[in-house]
Amino acid sequence: MSATVEQPVAAAPETMSERVIIRTVGMKKIYRRGEEVTHALRGVDVEIYTGEFITVMGPSGSGKSTFFNMIGALDSPSEGRVFIDEVDVAQLTAEELAFLRCRKIGYIFQSYNLIQYMTALENVTTPMAFGGVNADDARKRGMDLLELVGLKERWFHRPIEMSGGQQQRVAIARSLANEPSILLCDEPTANLDHHTGDEILAILQRLNKERGVTTICATHDHRMMNICDRLMWIRDGGIERIARRDEVEVELAHIE
Repeated sequence: MSATVEQPVAAAPETMSERVIIRTVGMKKIYRRGEEVTHALRGVDVEIYTGEFITVMGPSGSGKSTFFNMIGALDSPSEGRVFIDEVDVAQLTAEELAFLRCRKIGYIFQSYNLIQYMTALENVTTPMAFGGVNADDARKRGMDLLELVGLKERWFHRPIEMSGGQQQRVAIARSLANEPSILLCDEPTANLDHHTGDEILAILQRLNKERGVTTICATHDHRMMNICDRLMWIRDGGIERIARRDEVEVELAHIE
């Protein structure tokens, strides 16, 4: 029988809001295939504060993606509970869950996940249709978001006509389509060169600081450690350590 991992906790930085926006209690995820049982998460208890920038790190297979799926309401825990703005996600209907995903949370994926036959503007505005935004307002908001990520002049380009960095910028703009309060980023710089990765990190940091978007990034990119408020290490399905950035001495030049 697997033991629950003891959860170390670091308080939010003094500059952060004390309001908890995401909270998990005893969160477990167990996968069963025949007689094979995999404990992807082993009783995770964590609180994430409004306006916080969290970097989640850990080796492949540690449970980072499963953790993201749980707090992003993309999957349900086998045991335990997930609260978003103190709402128990398990108590929501399918329609309420869809509304939560559409309006409360923005998602950025490693592989961009853009619709290939759509222009940049169409990719950005598609979530707005599900959010009930009328066409004129959606176009204006979409152009504003493309300007925010430096792609206003390329609104008519399709993904095949854009570099990886430009596609990720479109993905960031799309994630903000319905003005979410939470942004979940899964390896947002993994497929990018060093310079382009720096540009994406700068955009994410600006969104967090200027718009107050709670940002949670799963990454192997150590540069992310330099812009976050707290770092969370996941290993073997549990939280190994949580620390404020000022508690962690990072020599980026040596790491890189």
